[in-house]
Amino acid sequence: MATSSMNNAFRTALRNTNSLRRNSPLSSCVNIVGNAKNSYSTAFSVATSSCATVPCHHSPRARNAHADHHSAQDQRREHINGFRAFSSAAPVIDGSIAKGEDQSVVAKSGHEDAIDETARPQRTSQVKISEVLKAKHTVRWVEPVIPKSSTVRQAILTCIERKLSGMMVVDRDETTSDSSRERGKVVGLITSRDLLRMMAASIKDGKSSEEVMNLRVESQMTPINQVIYGRPDETIGMCRAIMSKLGIKCLPILNQGRVEGILTNRDLSDFYFDAKDRGGKKNYLADVSERVGLSSDTSMAEPPIFIRQHLASSHAPLFLNVGVAEYPHPFKSADGVGGNRRDFGPHDLSMDPELSEDAHFVKEAEFLDESGKDMQKLLYMGVADGVGSWREYGVDPRDFSHKLMAECETVLDEAAMQCSILGSKDGNHCRMISPAELLGKSYERVKAENIIGSSTACVALFDSIRHQLHFSNIGDSGIIVLRHIDSDVSGALRRDKSKDPQTEKKSDLRIAFVSQQQLKSFNHPYQMGWTGEEIVDKNSSFKLANDSCTSSVHILRGDIIIMATDGLFDNVDIDDIASIALRWEEENRFIDGGGIDARNKRWADGESLSDLSGQTIPKLAEILCQKARENSLDNSIDSPFALLAKENDIMWSGGMPDDCTVIAMHVVGEGADGLRPL
Repeated sequence: MATSSMNNAFRTALRNTNSLRRNSPLSSCVNIVGNAKNSYSTAFSVATSSCATVPCHHSPRARNAHADHHSAQDQRREHINGFRAFSSAAPVIDGSIAKGEDQSVVAKSGHEDAIDETARPQRTSQVKISEVLKAKHTVRWVEPVIPKSSTVRQAILTCIERKLSGMMVVDRDETTSDSSRERGKVVGLITSRDLLRMMAASIKDGKSSEEVMNLRVESQMTPINQVIYGRPDETIGMCRAIMSKLGIKCLPILNQGRVEGILTNRDLSDFYFDAKDRGGKKNYLADVSERVGLSSDTSMAEPPIFIRQHLASSHAPLFLNVGVAEYPHPFKSADGVGGNRRDFGPHDLSMDPELSEDAHFVKEAEFLDESGKDMQKLLYMGVADGVGSWREYGVDPRDFSHKLMAECETVLDEAAMQCSILGSKDGNHCRMISPAELLGKSYERVKAENIIGSSTACVALFDSIRHQLHFSNIGDSGIIVLRHIDSDVSGALRRDKSKDPQTEKKSDLRIAFVSQQQLKSFNHPYQMGWTGEEIVDKNSSFKLANDSCTSSVHILRGDIIIMATDGLFDNVDIDDIASIALRWEEENRFIDGGGIDARNKRWADGESLSDLSGQTIPKLAEILCQKARENSLDNSIDSPFALLAKENDIMWSGGMPDDCTVIAMHVVGEGADGLRPL
């Protein structure tokens, strides 16, 4: 009993632990998005300077009671208020290039078989990145920088002449010190992939080749506060994992405020081999000679059977059946939010969605397709999670998030009406609106009405013809895609056997996609917001639509798509979400004992069960919200939020009570009732 009381007292003292870090929308911090931290949060920020104490995010359970945590974490962070440009010369290295392959040494401890642990042979994945940079720079030193005033033409020539995949963009007019070695301040990163995207977008917009070549790189570079980086003391394995998880090809290596080099996948591959392993007659005969040149009758192979099944219906449109559930914070009332059940009082847990600081929309709109000739119906959806601590400043946290989502619907309505009037006569005003563009236009309208507040936001667009889900996300809301994968294929997928033994797999339902979240630091997501005046600090927690994580996912028939606020992802593990979705499928006979083979046969026979899907998909959203609430009130579990808190040196157990909104979507081959995808 005493232990329980002490634990409750401790939890009460920590109720306000994380709110400031999570929610300071105006905090002035330099942030470079960094390491992957958990299954649903792929990036967190490192590097901080003076952070202002302003409105905090979400629950009053999270306030700032961890100054010691701040101090300890600050000691681990790089001080990068201003990046400095590269050293003017390559590092001087004595002797041969070390690759971590030290020989084992017998320790002189009286035991002949005792081995010095520090002298064991080192796996290449455990070699420090500093060794890779030494090897790279010793063989060939090229300064990977380009002035921000450079054009696309100059950037392309620089990439080709210097054999670079990426370059740091520098401002030659600014320096970070008086040292002659500091030749410009680093302001961003641009890669060859960025240049290709810039050219493709410009050509699509009808710009001439000369206009494209004269565009300036600073308009398309990744700004300094969004650059993902590594450290010299990190290993090859860690950097390779970061690059793979985040889909990046160039990783700047930062040391004490200086970018020491840019690491690429080729650098990591080259490190495996000495120069003598790559050149010479023997290596050519052994590795290259029989692999040069394709015969004149070479052709492409047929796709695998499991791919052909999907390709057979790839030209048929797909539809989404959509269900929405929204739960407010369990201790929320019209008067505010209780920190715990005792504060809330002897009332039933809150169920009124009008009290929720979350907001959402689902809207169908019709625009011209890419051909510019035919009209196409598109389905848009979005969620926004309001910042709860604005309440302390006399601002209703619901105002901003609810207005943002309402304006998304208004923008779509107005654009669709204009398109129906003009038709194909005005292709520029009748084209489809991207999720980022929709967020941007809606935000400008909210700002024009002087709505004070902030929120995270995730907006998506489903293209039923091309089977694509396009989305833009700011903050810690997100999207996951669940998919049944053929047994032969799923058996070949990489998995963690310690966490995912084959004996535990009862179906072929897999997590096909998890969207990237954007966090300034633990429990402190980036947000869209308005304080009544423009914020000029580029390192603020406030971000614009063009700063969002924007991507696309190919969707297949039978997929289950979950869009939700962090009230779900903080309390329910993604594997548990997949298990709940599977039970929903089994209960409604979308998947039975025959697995996907039986499902595919049912589809081939014309039994789609689309109507049943449309009737029951709201139940899946409801069940997920219920599970999130149940876990949020359970102090005995280690929720995803608690696990991540402990990884960031914050003592936390149980769930995280919060508002929760879930939009569940089931991809079907026919619209419910044969009418429309809603």
